[in-house]
Amino acid sequence: MIEFNQVTKKYHSLTALDRVTIAIPRGEVVGLLGPNGAGKTTLIKLIAGIITPTSGELRAHDNGANWPTIGYKPERLVFPGNLLASQYLEMIAGVVNIGRPFRENAVLESLARVNLLSAANKQIKTLSKGMRQRLGLAQALIGDPDLLLLDEPSSGLDPEGQEEIQSYIEELRAGGKTILMSTHQLPEVTRVCTLLIILKDGRVLYQNPMAEALTLRPHVAIQVDRPLDEAKAMLTMVHPGVLVDKNEVVLRDEAIGMRRQILVMLINQGYDIVKVEQRRVTLAEIYAEAVQ
Repeated sequence: MIEFNQVTKKYHSLTALDRVTIAIPRGEVVGLLGPNGAGKTTLIKLIAGIITPTSGELRAHDNGANWPTIGYKPERLVFPGNLLASQYLEMIAGVVNIGRPFRENAVLESLARVNLLSAANKQIKTLSKGMRQRLGLAQALIGDPDLLLLDEPSSGLDPEGQEEIQSYIEELRAGGKTILMSTHQLPEVTRVCTLLIILKDGRVLYQNPMAEALTLRPHVAIQVDRPLDEAKAMLTMVHPGVLVDKNEVVLRDEAIGMRRQILVMLINQGYDIVKVEQRRVTLAEIYAEAVQ
């Protein structure tokens, strides 16, 4: 749906995005990860048309000359608290050029999709934080846009509120909606996203389908009977793919082929082997390795 080709965005001397080349295909839920200041919000604002690139090209690659219609939920939601939820959404419907005769239906449909019809005639300032987050999603859904841009969709919510938002994003994914979401919530990305992009310092460090990311690099974990403090330096010198954490040695990449050698070293050092198992790589490990 959207392609970035060597896109750079500068603010005076600050380079917020640096020669970014990515694709957001139709029907995918894209998880955008990165530390604070990585360029995630800048990337979203470029797609939304709020800002323009300094150089490079953004294009809609499968929609002819037309830019896809976009629904945007910013990270920080500022609502006119005295308005009713329905009044606020009617205002948004006008902004996105929905004809006046059709606005009421558009508002009710949007509220229904986020299970918020019961709040239609309530002042926004009386809504809970979770309900305001859902109102932000309803705002983004007005007019059934081609692409949803969600900046920290479950930020600040308790576990119940996060579960609610994630379940709803799963429903949108099942319905074929294209979504780009920036978040710091790794479990959220693992659960709902189909494509992973990691940014740092304005550059793309990693992009892969989520299923491939989590199965591409299995590793072997060797657990011993006590902490490996004394053997840590010796083990990590064997290969860069050997990691030591407390009483566990993790072998990645080519180091997996050195399993027998590592086991012999541990036994010779007087450690008892408790367990050896093959594991799938976690998103936390992928992220930590990318941004380190």
